[in-house]
Amino acid sequence: MQLPAKVKIVDVGPRDGLQNEKEPVPAAVKIELIHRLQAAGLRDIEATSFVSPKWVPQMGDAAQVMAGIARQPGVRYSVLAPNVQGVAGALAANADMVVIFAAASEAFSQRNINCSIEESIERFAPVVAAAHAAGVPVRGAISCAVGCPYEGEIAPAQVEMVARRLKDIGTDEIYVADTIGVGTPRKVQAALEAALKHYPLEKMAGHFHDTYGMALANTLAALALGVWQFDASVAGLGGCPYAKGATGNVATEDVVYMLHGMGIDTGIDLDKLVDASAFISGFLQRKPNSRAANALLSKRAAA
Repeated sequence: MQLPAKVKIVDVGPRDGLQNEKEPVPAAVKIELIHRLQAAGLRDIEATSFVSPKWVPQMGDAAQVMAGIARQPGVRYSVLAPNVQGVAGALAANADMVVIFAAASEAFSQRNINCSIEESIERFAPVVAAAHAAGVPVRGAISCAVGCPYEGEIAPAQVEMVARRLKDIGTDEIYVADTIGVGTPRKVQAALEAALKHYPLEKMAGHFHDTYGMALANTLAALALGVWQFDASVAGLGGCPYAKGATGNVATEDVVYMLHGMGIDTGIDLDKLVDASAFISGFLQRKPNSRAANALLSKRAAA
């Protein structure tokens, strides 16, 4: 198996992770988490989301968070901006990248954003255009790429169609997301291969949830295809409010532990990453949802 020598991880914890927390997380805590992640060596962080506070109250402080980050050279701070108002806020906050999302499931698209897949992509076209006019690249998510809580299994042809349409509107790079964590290695590979018909490996990432404990296996399956960019969430924060029972994204600590054990470079300091995990988990008053973090924290306590 020819595996990549180096992997880039996008930590989505500050946005995708924290947006599902019911209790408000102050901007100062979010900013501190971002600072700890970049201190651990993360060079790509999904910082926040410019969406209506009416729908996602947790992200109502997006501008404050972006203004409060002590930016490091070489770190890319991306933000979710699903509409023209959002992209205006993102650009005003000097985001380095704008993120949009389209589902590979018609039912999920209807339930999530109240429109068809095609309508959603048409809505994103002006977002991409506005970002590009400001010189900002756009990253597109293909959510529910393996399974949907309403439709069940998703055919790879659906993933290919969404990848093609995202390419049509100018989306610069994409990630294939197993949003509800039902994927298994061969199904994930089929979804990735479908998207690879329209995007090269250097513009593609995997985004796996761990509902059935398959996220690391699916990461390994993606590595076997040559995929070398992955989303992960510090402390395993997150989930999907539209997918009942869906657990959080795969924990960044678990992915890093596995990759380092395989001799694959991430540029991340695992001890400092565990510090970041302990920080946010302490604020949320629970243990990290990461086996590696809990094992390493227990080892520290026993030392």
